[in-house]
Amino acid sequence: MDEDAFNLSIRKFLKHFGVTAQREIESSVRKAIEEGKLRGDENVPVRATLVVDGILRDFHIDGTVTLAAAPEASAS
Repeated sequence: MDEDAFNLSIRKFLKHFGVTAQREIESSVRKAIEEGKLRGDENVPVRATLVVDGILRDFHIDGTVTLAAAPEASAS
């Protein structure tokens, strides 16, 4: 196996996934806000699932997408 080619191929896939996934999340969140399903100030749980046919199945990465920054505490 050519480690450099393998690593480069994985990086290209992950870059493509990241860009595409971000667009899909943004589009879905905007639509959900327009439809009243989200307010636009909450934290939304997300999950990415990775499958490598015949080798790896159902590898999950869970996280949270924050839709609005937390309000800053006022100085007393």
